[in-house]
Amino acid sequence: MLTPDTLRRIRRIELQTRRLVEDVFAGAYHAVFKGRGIEFDTVRPYEPGDDVRDIDWNVTARAGAPFVKRYVEERELTVMLALDTSASGRFGTVKRQKRDAAVELGAALAYAAIANNDKVGLLLFSSRVELYVPPRKGRNHTLRLIRDLLAAEATGTGTNLSLPLQTVNRLLKRRAIVFLMSDFLEPVEAYARDLAIAARRHDVIAVVLSDPLETGWPDIGLVALRDAETGIVTWADTSETAWSAGFRQQADRRRHARESVLAKTQVDRIDLPTDGDTVQALTSFFQQRARRLGR
Repeated sequence: MLTPDTLRRIRRIELQTRRLVEDVFAGAYHAVFKGRGIEFDTVRPYEPGDDVRDIDWNVTARAGAPFVKRYVEERELTVMLALDTSASGRFGTVKRQKRDAAVELGAALAYAAIANNDKVGLLLFSSRVELYVPPRKGRNHTLRLIRDLLAAEATGTGTNLSLPLQTVNRLLKRRAIVFLMSDFLEPVEAYARDLAIAARRHDVIAVVLSDPLETGWPDIGLVALRDAETGIVTWADTSETAWSAGFRQQADRRRHARESVLAKTQVDRIDLPTDGDTVQALTSFFQQRARRLGR
């Protein structure tokens, strides 16, 4: 059941996101995501300068005058938002939780897709598939996705990043744009193979959610750290140089391993920290992708 507060949040996100997409992202989205190819549209009379290879000889023979084939881009795309709903997404020490950042970005992408007449769907996962909403079009469908993003609660424990990749490969028969939104704290060995397989079939973009405290802690003395997914509590003395250095080294190793597997599988990345800006993150992504595509 939707509470009044949830309804207000849905409405606020809708208003903010629609304005943002209309003003900033709709054109950028269209430029960097190509359609499935070129399809025949109609024929028209030949004009000087037309490529003779486009002449439709059957129509030309019947009409007694040259006609050329006209093609258009088969534009309609399928966008799938795959969000990690495990407990670590509720972590956030700055202005929002990682889940909140994902909802903002997911809503912007959904509206950009709808504005370009594309389909958009949703896959929520933890250690299991929590919810699957097939790709569709329309404002009401987009509002439903925002509602589901806001209301997402995991029933599974932990994270299985291979699961959403295997799921989209099984359910989506045609090539899709898959935004995989997670903090990617799972060891890369657990999902690297499925990521490579999915990236060959689909356009996979990793949305890396993070928080500043996941890379280093300030000196605040003795603290109890509880793993949100396992419930295990460990004590750490943040004033100890050895502990702080070890924590940063572990975070660096995890980051380097993740970046290495993304580069190897040619998966683009959007970095979205809890103290970051969604507009800036998406703008940077669109600009980098446009440069890479030479657009």
